[in-house]
Amino acid sequence: MTLPSLPSLDDLTDRARVVTCPLRVPFRGVTEREIMLLEGPDGWVEWSPFLEYGPEEASRWLRSALLLGWDAASVAEPALTSVEVNATVPAVDVASDPELVPALLDRYPGCRTVKVKVAQQGQTLADDVARVRAVREARPGVAVRVDANTGWSVDEAFAAAVALTDPAQGGGPLDYMEQPCATVAELAELRRRLGSRGMMVRVAADELIRKASDPMTVVQAGACDVAVLKAAPLGGVDHVRQIAREVGEYGVAVTVSSALESAVGMYAGLLAVATLPGYSDDEDMVVAPQAAGLATGSLYLEEVCAPRQIVDGRLAVEQCVPEEARLDALASAPERRDWWFDRLAASYAVLAAQ
Repeated sequence: MTLPSLPSLDDLTDRARVVTCPLRVPFRGVTEREIMLLEGPDGWVEWSPFLEYGPEEASRWLRSALLLGWDAASVAEPALTSVEVNATVPAVDVASDPELVPALLDRYPGCRTVKVKVAQQGQTLADDVARVRAVREARPGVAVRVDANTGWSVDEAFAAAVALTDPAQGGGPLDYMEQPCATVAELAELRRRLGSRGMMVRVAADELIRKASDPMTVVQAGACDVAVLKAAPLGGVDHVRQIAREVGEYGVAVTVSSALESAVGMYAGLLAVATLPGYSDDEDMVVAPQAAGLATGSLYLEEVCAPRQIVDGRLAVEQCVPEEARLDALASAPERRDWWFDRLAASYAVLAAQ
């Protein structure tokens, strides 16, 4: 999006609604999600950078929203009408409630891939092993991904890979370990150790891509097998497609994932998957996109519109329109609304200066 296509700040504030949506279980340490929704000429869009993000980082999320709400014609037409998605299991304590994991998975009908949150502060590797084992027992044969959100050292991540793949502990193959460590050097060292032991466990990068000034740094260092791309944090659907093309040249696969958006904001991720550049494997067979992490709407207790329905493990690529009654019921307190409007002004200033 170029500067002349930016709507005015007054226009944005006139079209904005701020809501607070409760979650079913804690996620990223929060029990509710604050969101700003904007009604653009091309449809409703979402601006929901996490609360701790400053104006510069939040401005990328704003660009993503404005691209779809005010310049949708610049986005490629989707090649898919629906997208395969993975289930997501937060860092729940299965010892205190053994039925919690099966109940969570029931919200993801037909999903053949499950991402499990691990390395939660205050928990142990034994807790992670038990949670992953509960997933395998509840859904035999699913592909399992684990997401540590930079929570491990190299030694801890390697030990986790051994434990989580150990059949004696109820383990099995892992699709990949997502952002097990914090730095590029650590991911590279972990990949080296896994390879030297003959362990077929891929390493995925998330934070080292979406929070980096240059998303290609981790890929060019040979530190990951998978790039986890999120439309809003990366600045929009067009940026996701560009990065996907670039990482593909290095043989790195792509998973498009959410940043815990509502049903409205999830459209950006779905559209990103549906417009990804096609690529072929070593046998010149067209490779379908990996299961996307875009079904996190199941973690919401209340939504701004009817929840997106997962059908046979897939979500339709379509925009959602918030319902007025739900917007009113979920409206944030006045002081929170003012905080978001101040934040919008600061992030808009960063975007307008680029």
